[in-house]
Amino acid sequence: MNNLKLATLAIAFSSFAAGAIAAETPAAAGAMEKCYGVSLAGKNDCKAGAGTTCAGTSKTDYQANAWKNVPAGTCTSIKTPKGMGSLTPM
Repeated sequence: MNNLKLATLAIAFSSFAAGAIAAETPAAAGAMEKCYGVSLAGKNDCKAGAGTTCAGTSKTDYQANAWKNVPAGTCTSIKTPKGMGSLTPM
C-alpha cells in the first residue's frame, strides 16, 4: 500500500510541475509578426520591395516596405523617428 501512495504522490507532483512549467511558457511565447518600417538599413528580415531580394537588403533606415520580425503584439507600439511600426507595408 505504501508503494501505491508513493506512486500517486509522484504522479501528482509531476503533473503539478508540468503545469507550472507550462504557465511560465504560454503558447503565444515565441510568436512573431512582420513589422514594417522599424528596421535599420541592411537589418530587415526579408523582402523590402522593388530592388531588394531578402534579409539585409533594405537601403534606408525605417524603410516603409521593409519588415522585421518582432514579438507578436508589439509592432504598432514601436516608435521610430519616422512614426510607429505597421503590420502592413506603408
